[in-house]
Amino acid sequence: MKKVLLLAGIVLVCSAFTVANYYPIDGYEHTGIKRLKRLELIKSGELKDASTLPAGAMKNYMDIQLNLVEKSADSVNSFFKVDAAFQQEINGLFRGLDKSYSLAVLDISDIDSIRYAQRNGTAGYQPGSVGKIAVLAGLFTQLAKIYPDDFEKRLDLLRNKSVKAGVWGLTDEHTIPIYNIETQKLVKRQVVASDVFTLFEWADHMLSVSNNGAASIVWREVLLMQAFGDKYPNLTDEEALTYFKSTEKKTLTDIGNDVVNLPLRDLGITHDEWRLGSFFTRGANTYVGDKGGSIGSTVGLMKFLVQLEQGNVVDAQSSLEMKRLLYMTDRRIRYAQAPALKEAAVYFKSGSLYKCDRTNGETCGKYMGNVTNFMNSVAIVEHPNNCRYMVVLMTNVLRKNSATDHMNLAAGIDKIIKK
Repeated sequence: MKKVLLLAGIVLVCSAFTVANYYPIDGYEHTGIKRLKRLELIKSGELKDASTLPAGAMKNYMDIQLNLVEKSADSVNSFFKVDAAFQQEINGLFRGLDKSYSLAVLDISDIDSIRYAQRNGTAGYQPGSVGKIAVLAGLFTQLAKIYPDDFEKRLDLLRNKSVKAGVWGLTDEHTIPIYNIETQKLVKRQVVASDVFTLFEWADHMLSVSNNGAASIVWREVLLMQAFGDKYPNLTDEEALTYFKSTEKKTLTDIGNDVVNLPLRDLGITHDEWRLGSFFTRGANTYVGDKGGSIGSTVGLMKFLVQLEQGNVVDAQSSLEMKRLLYMTDRRIRYAQAPALKEAAVYFKSGSLYKCDRTNGETCGKYMGNVTNFMNSVAIVEHPNNCRYMVVLMTNVLRKNSATDHMNLAAGIDKIIKK
C-alpha cells in the first residue's frame, strides 16, 4: 500500500517492495502477459540484456506443482504441531534480535514427517503489500463463481478482459513494465488513468512490481464480479463507472471488504489472523471507504500457504495458478536475496510500512520508522534436491532497516532445514 499523511510533523509512509518479475518466463502463450515474452527472448539469447536470472528462476510453466495435494484432506491445524528439536534450532537464530520478530516455518521436504516451528505466531502486524495475496484469492474466488465448471473459461477471462485504470490506479510511485513485442522496447513508468491492460496483466503488475494502483484495480474488478455475476464478462468500463457513481459508498465499501476477506474466513483464517481494511491507493477512496483496518499474523498467512499447497484455495487449478503468479523470476530482495536460495525456486511476496514522527528531532528514514516499521516476507522455497519449506516472517523493528536481518534469517533457516 502507499498512503502518505503529513500532519503536525507526523509522517506516515506505507510502502511495499517486492521482486521485479514473477511467473514462469515461458508463460506468455498461457497468459498473454507481454513482459514474459521479453524474459523468454532474453533466456533464449534472442534479446540481449545486462541482467541475469538466478538459477532458481528458470522453472517452466509446467514445472510448477503443488506440494501437499496428497494431504489435501488434512486439517490445516494438523500441520501446526511444533517439533521440539526443530523449534530449538530455530530459536537459536533469534538470539540478539529484537523481540518483535514473528515467524512461522513449515518444513515439507518429507510430507510424512512435516516439521513446524513458530515465534509470536498470533501477533498482529500491518501486512502492507503482503495483503495483495488476499486480493489474488478474491479474484480466483469470483472467477469460480462466474464459471463454476470451466477453468479454461476463467483463464480466457483473465487473458481477454481488458479494463482501464481510471482514478483507481492513482497514485503510486511504483512503476510498471510495459513491453512492446513488435519493437522489443521496454518502458517502466507509473500507472496513468488511461492505461488499459488485461486482468492477467493487472494481476501481474500487482504482484511482480507490487504496484499499488494495479492492486486497487484488480480489487475493483473483484468487487464488480461480485456485483454483476455472470454479466461481468461483458461489462464495459462505462457501465462500471455508472455503477460506482450511482451506488452508495457504504454499499460499495461493504462489498469491497467482503470480497477479499470472506475467502480468508472460508479457509479458517480468522478476522484477527488476517484481514484487509482499505484499498491500496487514494484514488480508490473516491468510491470506496476503509473498513475494519488491516492486520496480518504469521499463523494466519501460513494457514493460507498450507491450503494453497493442498489445492484448497478455491480449487486445485486455481491454487496452482496463484502459485505460478507468485513465482519469482528476477531480482530478489530482503528474505529472498539470501545467496543460499540462489538455486531454489522461490514463490515470494514482501511488504513494508513505516511511520515517522520527526517532531521530537529523532532520526527517522526510509524503512527506518520510529513509530512503526513493519517489514514482512512470505516465501515458499523449493530446492532442486527436494528440500521444500514455507516461511512467514513479520517484523516491527524501530529505527532500523530489517532487510539484512531478513536475508540472514533466510540463510539460517535454509541451513537448518537442509541439515
